[in-house]
Amino acid sequence: MKNLLRLSKLTFLLLIGFSVQSCSDDDDNVTPPPGPSNIVEIAMDTPDLSNLVAALSAADGNLVDVLSGGEFTVLAPTNEAFETFLTANGFMSLSEVPTDILSNILLNHVITGTVTSTNLADAGSGYSTTNATNMDGDNLSLYFDTSSGVTFNGVSSVATADIVASNGIVHVVDEVIGLPTVVTFAVSNPALSTLVVALTRDDLTEDLVSILSTTDEPSPFTVFAPTNDAFGSLLAELGLNALGDIPLSTLEATLGTHVVPGANVRSTDLVDGMSVTTIGSPINVSLSSGAKLIDSSGRESNIVAVDLQAYNGVVHVIDNVLLP
Repeated sequence: MKNLLRLSKLTFLLLIGFSVQSCSDDDDNVTPPPGPSNIVEIAMDTPDLSNLVAALSAADGNLVDVLSGGEFTVLAPTNEAFETFLTANGFMSLSEVPTDILSNILLNHVITGTVTSTNLADAGSGYSTTNATNMDGDNLSLYFDTSSGVTFNGVSSVATADIVASNGIVHVVDEVIGLPTVVTFAVSNPALSTLVVALTRDDLTEDLVSILSTTDEPSPFTVFAPTNDAFGSLLAELGLNALGDIPLSTLEATLGTHVVPGANVRSTDLVDGMSVTTIGSPINVSLSSGAKLIDSSGRESNIVAVDLQAYNGVVHVIDNVLLP
């Protein structure tokens, strides 16, 4: 009986050992679940992004390989977005778009690092930097606003957010985001809406919007853009009720005093005491107590946001209107 009991215990222990070993062997043979695909693989697996895949393959810069590694946020235009872009720019197909221009436009949808929709919502609105560049190699800015969905440069909205990739994140957007001009940053930012009204007043003798949108001479431009509050203060200072009450000659000279033609003057180019030649009256730079601009009457304006880089120039936001 004792031998039988010992045998039973031994058999039981052997069975436990066999079971543990079997489980261990099974675990070794289990294939771990696949991780997330990279950004390019996600695009390739999404039928509505096939035009994006074709564009990445056609563009200069080996963008397929670039976006398969690193860490990026990609704003991925839909097929319809690409079709709209081609039609609007007079192209019959992607093959007609110069490959260097196509590459820069695609890079205008690429932000280094991971930016989630929550990150954007927490910020509310502001500027990011894309991998697209101007002719001097400065990276272009991108304005985002989350007051009504998520929009970029005032033209493209997020249709599907937060598609997680192994090397970043993808947000599907409904429009191709063209290379911005200095006008783009005025039109897209609600805080600069009064400046847009001033630039488009119907009695102006020149089409300032068209001039500031060109990539030919006299671009590039440096624009010192007054906020809506700055224009409100100007009207109070002049004792006027509305923008339309400003005499035409005064308005045109004032707007010209905020534009430097033929120069992309970034904040790092500003020097204390330097004189800046504008289309209107010259202005002076003071850096002794914060970055300020001083007009010909000695009025000061603080530079409150710098280096909003467009393809045809740069915008700096100021808190007071400069007078000629």
